[in-house]
Amino acid sequence: MTADRGLSREPAAERSVARVLTRGSAIVVVVLGIGVALMVGAGISPLAAAPALDPATLAADLVALRPAAFLWLGAIGVLGLPVVRLVVAIVGFARRGETSIAAVGAGTIGVIAAGVVLGLANGG
Repeated sequence: MTADRGLSREPAAERSVARVLTRGSAIVVVVLGIGVALMVGAGISPLAAAPALDPATLAADLVALRPAAFLWLGAIGVLGLPVVRLVVAIVGFARRGETSIAAVGAGTIGVIAAGVVLGLANGG
């Protein structure tokens, strides 16, 4: 009986991961497309040097429709989407009782987080 419940939840977990990837990818494409359209509209060359990312002004730059803000947000989305997918998969594994696989996924998230922290601490 336990195996039946595990199988019935498996497709739901896979659908959740697919939904995250599909919707997340579509959102990222739209955000990047807006950034490119704003660049073209402002006459900015794609070969021009990109401004540095300033997280403190990102929201204000989005509201002001600055192209770089949309491009940075899209880039963050491209980099963050696999992490979100991994979190959704970890939750799915944990719900199915596959704690060892969920633990490996959580460890992977820990390694990614450590890399981000070390990179930021070293001026990256």
